[in-house]
Amino acid sequence: MTLTQERPMTYAKMKGLVTFISDVLKEKKVGFNEFLHKLVSAQKPCQQLDTQKLLQRRSKLRRQKEQGASSSPVNTAASQVKPSDFDYLKVIGTGSFGKVLLARHRQQGGYYAVKVLDKQMIIRRKEQSHVMVERSVLLKGLKHPFLVGLHFSFQTPKTLYFVLDFVNGGELFYHLQREGSFPEPRAAFYAAEIAAALGYLHSLSIVYRDLKPENILLDSKGHVMLTDFGLCKEGVAVGGTTHTFCGTPEYLAPEVLLGQPYSPAVDWWGLGAVLFEMLSGLPPFYSRSRLEMLENIIYSPLRLPSGLSKGARSLLKGLLERNISKRLGQRRDVEELKEHRFFASINWDDLVARKVTPPFVPKVTSPCDVCYIAPEFTQQPVPASVNERVEAAAASAAFPGFSFMNPAEYVAAEAVS
Repeated sequence: MTLTQERPMTYAKMKGLVTFISDVLKEKKVGFNEFLHKLVSAQKPCQQLDTQKLLQRRSKLRRQKEQGASSSPVNTAASQVKPSDFDYLKVIGTGSFGKVLLARHRQQGGYYAVKVLDKQMIIRRKEQSHVMVERSVLLKGLKHPFLVGLHFSFQTPKTLYFVLDFVNGGELFYHLQREGSFPEPRAAFYAAEIAAALGYLHSLSIVYRDLKPENILLDSKGHVMLTDFGLCKEGVAVGGTTHTFCGTPEYLAPEVLLGQPYSPAVDWWGLGAVLFEMLSGLPPFYSRSRLEMLENIIYSPLRLPSGLSKGARSLLKGLLERNISKRLGQRRDVEELKEHRFFASINWDDLVARKVTPPFVPKVTSPCDVCYIAPEFTQQPVPASVNERVEAAAASAAFPGFSFMNPAEYVAAEAVS
């Protein structure tokens, strides 16, 4: 593998940086993701509005509120969705800002994953823009078969609610933990569906930036569903760059760690890391020492597992290429991957049409079956606070335009009523 020639940061400086990160983690006992969020927030310049601009913004919000009265029935209905419209059954996940709950719509009867976020915590960590980007990307997910989509979003004075597809085939991480690794045909199927989802996002100038087995779900039929779009970046076309330092340690591309501008090709590095883990059981460059692992990502040669086919070895080398100009997917994005021999058995049109039979079908007994959700989540009590008996709040200054109802849901609600 060719190492990147330019090193704007010396080895000593890099080692100092990762040592600093490691020391902070030991002292504060916080997760690395949380530390990254704090680091990113600390680097953002403080944006202060003068009085005139503040008055202009308030005036604009007032006009938007007045116009809302004459808006379409769908928007009006969206503003009326409230927490008490749902029965909250189980905790199915946790995150930095709240929990994800399995819920049943009381009127329509459908099952959803409801992501419940604490407004004050988001505002305190200056993450409003990330929440609104996640909403934007979730709306686009409704148009792709391998992306989790948004059905409703609404807010109360204290809380934000994302009502999403409930995908109950389990995280890819769960299945890898249970089985250790996957045979190549199964790994190729998952990698192809993930690549199709990433290629779609890239076509919309969106970089995903947080590909890992925990964010890859299987639906009840065994197809991949990509979720958690909180670290997505909009407005970065193929060939364009961004620079924010964020992601999950094991799957970070070297250019991100080095603080260099990076392109959507970071997602192809992430796919290489996930594919490597599917085939071997561990991410590439993995070490129990986080400091050593970060150093490995930047400097160590790629060591491939034994027993892989030539196609698998070639694809992993192409995706886990440190020289960005040579990385597979850098020039023509997903089209380069489609042409690779590792995917020779994949009919891409049939794949996106969900006509390819998955190699594994989860044994779920009902739309609300949680047998593939980790007990560490499902055994938690449902927080009483999520069932606020209040009407949905009007758009706040921090989250204007947050509320949404999928038009299909509006038609369903009309039919029931």
